[in-house]
Amino acid sequence: MQVVVNSLLTQYTRVGKGRCLIILPGWADESKNWSGFQTSLADNFEVVVLDLPGFGGTQAPPVAWGLTDYAEYVSAFLDKITVLPYAVIGHSNGGAIAIRGLATGKFRANRLVLLASAGIRNQYKGRKKILRLITKGGKVLTMPLPPTVKRRLRRQVYQTIGSDMLVAEHLQATFKKIVEDDVQADAAKLSLPTLLIYGENDQQAPVWYGEQFHELIRGSTLAVLPGAGHFVQQDRPVEVIKSIKEFLE
Repeated sequence: MQVVVNSLLTQYTRVGKGRCLIILPGWADESKNWSGFQTSLADNFEVVVLDLPGFGGTQAPPVAWGLTDYAEYVSAFLDKITVLPYAVIGHSNGGAIAIRGLATGKFRANRLVLLASAGIRNQYKGRKKILRLITKGGKVLTMPLPPTVKRRLRRQVYQTIGSDMLVAEHLQATFKKIVEDDVQADAAKLSLPTLLIYGENDQQAPVWYGEQFHELIRGSTLAVLPGAGHFVQQDRPVEVIKSIKEFLE
């Protein structure tokens, strides 16, 4: 399905009937990757999965956006399709957007599910400075090389240090704004029932993120799934779906 939201052509999928669940995918993810997950919940709920601006079939924002811009966009999208969600499910960066949006009243929900949610940014200021020095030094060293070789080496550097900077090259300025934006203060404002699910082996949003959010969000529940990584809903789909259904019902 397509709709225009704040002048951006927006892609989303919508299946099922009942109370509405809105799913916000992570950075560079899109609705088509959530089809099985969406179908598994559609027996009991209406499930909407949104392609966030810049990903999937949704146009990129015209300027660099931060988490608040994305939260305001989600609010406008919900108004456009006339939906008041019963629950918001956010994965990774989608979780950070959900936290910001709910904490600031951009949109509302009765329940919140955070899957490997990102948004804890203030722990790595020293590490970020070191990474900046590495990447700047790399630019100098690779200047004599052909452009195609430089791009390949640059991508390898970012992959090595665990950064998603070049996953969506057209949104580099947006990525920089988002990774500087911490949502712990927002999480402390939340009091709605919240389910946190993290993978034991997640390197991008490690378990201690979940533990920190669990301490900050009143009445929250934390589940850690053994052997799962960052895409916990793909690594352990049966357990994740079961936990969500039990939590929502």
